[in-house]
Formats: sequence, C-alpha cells, structure tokens
Amino acid sequence: MKPFHIALAVLIAALWGFNFVVIRVGLVSFPPILMAALRFVIAALPVLVLPRPAIPWSRLVLTSATLFIGQYALLFYGMAQGMPAGLASTVLQIQAFLTMAFAAFLLREKPTGRQIVGAAIALAGLTLVGASIHGGATGSAGAVSAVGFGLTLAAAVSWAIGNVMLRGAGKVDMLATICWLSLIPPLPLLALSLALEGPAAWAGAWAGLDWTGIGAVLYIGLISTVVCFAIWGHLFKLYPASTVAPFSLLVPIFGALSASLLLGETFGPLRLAGMLLIVGGLAALSLRLPRSWRRSPVAS
Repeated sequence: MKPFHIALAVLIAALWGFNFVVIRVGLVSFPPILMAALRFVIAALPVLVLPRPAIPWSRLVLTSATLFIGQYALLFYGMAQGMPAGLASTVLQIQAFLTMAFAAFLLREKPTGRQIVGAAIALAGLTLVGASIHGGATGSAGAVSAVGFGLTLAAAVSWAIGNVMLRGAGKVDMLATICWLSLIPPLPLLALSLALEGPAAWAGAWAGLDWTGIGAVLYIGLISTVVCFAIWGHLFKLYPASTVAPFSLLVPIFGALSASLLLGETFGPLRLAGMLLIVGGLAALSLRLPRSWRRSPVAS
C-alpha cells in the first residue's frame, strides 16, 4: 500500500476505536436500537445533494442490511446487554479474518503467503488483547454476558459480509454510496426499536436529551459512518480485501487507549504485547521490503 493510504487506514482505525467510547456515552441517553436508527438518519442527510450511485437497489439494500443494519443493531444491543466497550472493540475485529475468508470464497481474492503470515501474527495479538480484557484488565469482565458476546460476534459476521458486498459494488463514488446506504436502515431500525424498546424508552430519551447525547449521535453518524466508511470503501476499491480489512485490528488498540483515558479502563503487559503483535502483523502484511533487502541471486 502507498504510505498515504496506510495513513488513511490508521486514521480510520483511530476514529473507530474512539467510537466505542462514544457509543458507551451515547447509550446513557438513548436505547441502543433507537441510537442506531438516529445514527443513520444523520448519515443519510447528504442524499439531499448527492446523486444515487450506479448500483441496483437490490444490491444497495443487501449491502446496507449487512454493513449497517445487522452490524450496528447487533453491536449496540450487545453492548447494552453487558458487553464492555474494550471487549466489544476486540471481538468485532474478528470481521477482518472473516472478510478475508469471504473474499477468497466469493470474489476469488486469494491472500498471498505474506498476507497470511501477517494476518496470523495480528490474530495472535488480537487474541492477547482479548485475553487481557477477559482476565480482568478492564475491571469489567464480570459484567460480560453470553448474550452480549454472541450479539457482538454476530455483528462481526454481518460487517464482514458487508465489506465483501461493498468491495463488489465496482468503481462508484464511495461518499455518495455510503450516504445512500444510510438511507435504508432508519425505518427498519425505528420499527425494531418501537417493537423491542417501546414508546416509553423513546419518551425517556427525549426527556433526558442533552448535548452529550446529541454530540454522541452526531459523531457516530457523521464521523464514524459517513467519513470513515467512505474512506474505508475507497481503500477497498484500490486494494484487495485481504490487504485492507486487517487494518481494523488497530481499532482495539485505539479503543483501549480511548477507554483508558476517558473511561478509566486499565491494561497491562499482556495487552501491550498484543498491541505490538498487531502492529507487527500489519507491517508484515502491508509494507513492502526495500529492494536492497529482498533476496537477490547469489553470484557464482
């Protein structure tokens, strides 16, 4: 990857990592599915000025159903059911490896040996990060429920499928695509919220609305959705899924740093070792060795 594109991928990971803290703060003001619906109401506003991309409605609906509706309804509800922000940011990144697998099967994008090695190193790091949280580094492992964990894992599967759908959309304007994809989730999510969370939850959210809750929804709607997914989708257009998807493994690192600074979560040597492995794996996956380092024929 070009250095500029690597920098973009890292920036997206940082913004998404901080997003888990924002979600935790937002859940104080809104029930989870309603917050997910409001996220996409905001993200869809630019369709008023952006033309619809040349993508069939059927593909738009399927992509949005997996990339957005499935992922965020499951993630937000999982966090509301006892999934801590730090652990959620880790479990969700299993989607990177699922994306590689789905892309190899559906798009015939077979990863290279170097990419497999880099991904394996990063997976080992992700495992250590998850183990550090489960072992009590955040002080909240006891609050983890089987339901919350299962919903977050299902969100990872949904995101991976959405990544492959987005990759297969072709050469389209990604900003417009993300905004038009965001037009689809609000009504289904609002209906789901009304059925599961009820009018009383809506009334309570409205009565207790403050600038913290408004700011949280604006961040996850504009920054985390429109900006981040537009750049993410652009990178998927330029590079194979096996090259781009593993950069999301940086999300738990930035999520841990954000949670440590803002929510008081702590981490020790085990998670630090995991973070270093993730960075090392991504370096092996995305950076090319200088020509002088590559193996050259031995003179006889």
